[in-house]
Amino acid sequence: MSQAYRNFFGCSREPFTPELKVEEILKTDAVLAVADRVDYAVRLGAMALITGEVGSGKSTALRFATSRLHPSEYRLIWVTAGGGSILELYRQIAWELEIETPSYGRASLTRIIRKSILDLVLGKKQKVVLLIDEASLLRLEVFAELHTLTQFEGDSKPLLPLLLAGQNNLLDKLYWRTSLPLSSRVVARSHLEGVGRQGMEDYLNHHLRLAGLTHPVFSEQAITAIHQGSGGLFRKANHLARGALIAATAEKCQQVSAEHVRLASTELI
Repeated sequence: MSQAYRNFFGCSREPFTPELKVEEILKTDAVLAVADRVDYAVRLGAMALITGEVGSGKSTALRFATSRLHPSEYRLIWVTAGGGSILELYRQIAWELEIETPSYGRASLTRIIRKSILDLVLGKKQKVVLLIDEASLLRLEVFAELHTLTQFEGDSKPLLPLLLAGQNNLLDKLYWRTSLPLSSRVVARSHLEGVGRQGMEDYLNHHLRLAGLTHPVFSEQAITAIHQGSGGLFRKANHLARGALIAATAEKCQQVSAEHVRLASTELI
């Protein structure tokens, strides 16, 4: 679709984009709660759990939370989970640690990863943090074994804090008996939900300001329509808001109405 809406409304940049600098992230209570729990788990060398619906802002909250881990002191290993085996996950972790894994088996790779972590902690004096995004996609057998990667010196040295983020069914997988050795390490949990109507208005206004707009663009009815149509979830709200701007531009309307939001919703699933 044409980007004429940017010129029509006077946007200095693309509005409602997830491509934000860390300092541009709206620091909602939920984002700050995630950051506090990440800080706590990292400090203890334990495990934090972040869950939420698709598009609720989990990855954004984690970006903000982990931005407070200074790279001179911390080595963040951020991997996105798939539905593969534990060996596939270990290879992802090894890749982030710049370890070549041509034909290593699971036991060898576990040993090599743990040695690399020890070298970072003892040699370079860096604290290592493992973050697994989309962890709800992991197989149950992965949850049954993942805790072994965090065990150092008979499980007496908490050298690898673990952050798991995923959809709500992540909790269901952690409640399985075979997952208990891993889930017993959880010391903090955050669950992100859709925001209320006022939270949505704050979110929309924040993104308008980032795009260089200081005047109201969305009518009260349009804000309500975006809130209801998105279920309070930010990703869908972004799509609805941008689509409504496009619809308003087509009609040469300087204020977005609920009807423009309805038209935008017909383009989404």
